[in-house]
Amino acid sequence: MRQQSRHVHSAHHHFMLSYPVSLAQRFYTIVLGPLAIVALVYLIARYFPFAPEHAGETVSFPMILIASLETSARLAVAYVLAVIVAIPLAILATRNSTAESILLPVFDILESVPILALFPVIIMLFINFNSLNGAAIFILFLSMLWNIVFTLVGGLKIIPQDIVSAAHIFGIRGVAFYRRVILPAIVPQLVTGSILAVAQGWNLIIVAEVLRTYIPGGTAAQDLFGVGSILVDAAANSQTEVFIQAVFVMVVIIGLFNFFVWQKLLRYAQRFRFE
Repeated sequence: MRQQSRHVHSAHHHFMLSYPVSLAQRFYTIVLGPLAIVALVYLIARYFPFAPEHAGETVSFPMILIASLETSARLAVAYVLAVIVAIPLAILATRNSTAESILLPVFDILESVPILALFPVIIMLFINFNSLNGAAIFILFLSMLWNIVFTLVGGLKIIPQDIVSAAHIFGIRGVAFYRRVILPAIVPQLVTGSILAVAQGWNLIIVAEVLRTYIPGGTAAQDLFGVGSILVDAAANSQTEVFIQAVFVMVVIIGLFNFFVWQKLLRYAQRFRFE
């Protein structure tokens, strides 16, 4: 039963993504899709306006652009850290049946623990080091990590045994084995897991930047400058125009990155697939 459970778990986390290839599909992805999202947000904000809580300074569009860069930088750092940690964890968990039977259930439990439940503890820990930005990056790192780990585990488990045996026959062992066989073999799963991980990071960006909620006696001055905190402040101050602009910038950044980065990487990863 335990063996069957592990296979089900692996299958649940292992799948591949595909991106648009035709001109019409690309146009929808990069133009019509984001515009539809922004239009929907505008209609909601227009007919269900925010209830003002207090007066606030209006944020300019250039400031929103700068804030988006700050947010993107936090996501990038968290993503790099998640990849660096996820690859050895996935390799360790699939090294043999004993490691798999011990580590995969532990990883599953850690993935299931609500990240927000840990956030207050993480913030108080980083406050001692005077690094609220570090707290935001760490919570984003945790939100991304397990998406990458489990997709990599799925990729490692489908490497044909013939490939492994051939590598051993030709004397490819140790570090060379991981560099020339394992790492190339998991490229498709790494790209898929990365897409899911970064999407999860964007989902948590408001929580990661609006820290005052998790700090006893916290104030708005303790929030991090970014598009997430701008969205929250705009909603609190009934600044509908600022809110729409922030959503627009965020959607455009996500759309452009998906179109020009993830789509290219998905195509590149095709050459590493096992047929």
